[in-house]
Amino acid sequence: MLGGQMPIFILKEGTSREQGKNAQRSNIEAAKAIADAVRTTLGPKGMDKMLVDSIGDIIISNDGATILKEMDVEHPTAKMIVEVAKSQDTAVGDGTTTSVVLAGEFLKQAEELLDQGVHPTVIANGYRLAVNEAKKQLEKIAKDASDDATLEKIARTALSGKNIGLGGDLLYTLIVKAINAVAEERDGKVVVDPSNIKIDKKNGGSVNETELIEGIVVDKEKVHSKMPDTVKNAKIALIDSALEIKKTEIEAKVQISDPSKIQDFLDQEVDTFKDMVSKIKKSGANVVLCQKGIDDIAQHYLAKEGIYAVRRVKKSDMEKLAKATGARIVTNLDDLNSNALGTAKNVEEKKIGEDRMTFVTGCKNPKAISILIRGGTEHVVSEIERALNDAIRVVAITKEDGKVLPGGGAVEAELSLRIREYATTVGGREQLAIESFARALEVIPRTLAENAGMDPINTLIQLKAEHEHSKKNYGINFNDNNVSDMFELGVYEPLKVKKHALESAVEVATMILRIDDVVASKKSAPSPNPDGGMGGMGGMGGMPPY
Repeated sequence: MLGGQMPIFILKEGTSREQGKNAQRSNIEAAKAIADAVRTTLGPKGMDKMLVDSIGDIIISNDGATILKEMDVEHPTAKMIVEVAKSQDTAVGDGTTTSVVLAGEFLKQAEELLDQGVHPTVIANGYRLAVNEAKKQLEKIAKDASDDATLEKIARTALSGKNIGLGGDLLYTLIVKAINAVAEERDGKVVVDPSNIKIDKKNGGSVNETELIEGIVVDKEKVHSKMPDTVKNAKIALIDSALEIKKTEIEAKVQISDPSKIQDFLDQEVDTFKDMVSKIKKSGANVVLCQKGIDDIAQHYLAKEGIYAVRRVKKSDMEKLAKATGARIVTNLDDLNSNALGTAKNVEEKKIGEDRMTFVTGCKNPKAISILIRGGTEHVVSEIERALNDAIRVVAITKEDGKVLPGGGAVEAELSLRIREYATTVGGREQLAIESFARALEVIPRTLAENAGMDPINTLIQLKAEHEHSKKNYGINFNDNNVSDMFELGVYEPLKVKKHALESAVEVATMILRIDDVVASKKSAPSPNPDGGMGGMGGMGGMPPY
């Protein structure tokens, strides 16, 4: 209160506010805490996390994006770091832990500069200069390779450290085969859409029973027991409309005054279904996959004609089936003709585990295929699915981009050295920030060594010595616990993944650094009686129940 004036309140009562250095400190601490939460999962010797949600469901994973997605994060800055992992996962499918650990370390190094009185804007500018230089250096380190042997090494590196049991070698080959099957050439460029690879999972059996199906697996059984179990040389109709009689949109009544007319009415319904089935039969189709329902009477007549039918197939599966079999999805049965049908050598119902599934196989040059994952328990199968999704994405990126880098911390060690050299050419206060950026990059090889049970300091010294002697492909060899050439060991990483991890980590770090005021509104209290009890009665409003 100044000169007898009343204090002015501009914020709502209960609003909390942090300003200046306190705000920066708390933001940096939150980011470091999130980075520390996933740090131990990094690399082939990384550990897994068990996450239990509010209803007791368990997820066991070492995938950074999955862990952070499932953690119920409250702090606003921590949520920004979680967004980095999500963005990395959406864009390139892997490198989520790397991007989060880097973001945490960039902020940790920036904190030391803030203590020395360097302005956050200067640090942010220095980091931007450093990341631009890092991207140029990455292009120099990268080598061109997109042959099958390289793609298999990319898959091997992506799956290393994932809980995939004994099926590793099988999975690497499956992934490369799957990517090659769905790869298309457009305007002289290779384009791979990973969404054309359908991943189905069934627990029971071992990882070695995981198989690639040159066609599509639909997690549905035939609709009628009298239908054939197997259809050879299948002619497949994909129908987007229901094989049912539509109800009228307005309420309507049918009044029948003569009891003998009831049978006529029912016969007319049967005739409608007979007509539907005859249109399907006339087109030459012997397999029907329907996105909507199939009426019991229609099922009976389809079975009578020996037509294999499946109902309520997911839209995404219908699209993949169209790509695999060459069929056209029809909305109106009148449009169904032989030109709209797809082909497959075999359509078969098989029992996998406890469930029956429909296998559409032997498709000629399919542009959509399936991988059926098997494993001992549900948790194992779910983790293999997450690992495969990551590996498929990175192999697809390499197939398109054709540029690879050495793994095992080699890239970060080389960049750290080159960016220190670059810092001296910049000068000014930005030089300090660029040097901090170079120091922060060392967190990746240091963490990899820690997680493998090696001495992190000695390993880092050894790694730096090799890179100073121009051995830019040298990284951490986890088999012999020393440093060696990563390309010779076959430890490859896609250029695009590293680039995106660095960019997203720097973007979030500079954004957090520039925040000097955090205004948090008071959370609204939950209603005392959400089920409409007696909480709001007269003068008893605040009284607890007896």
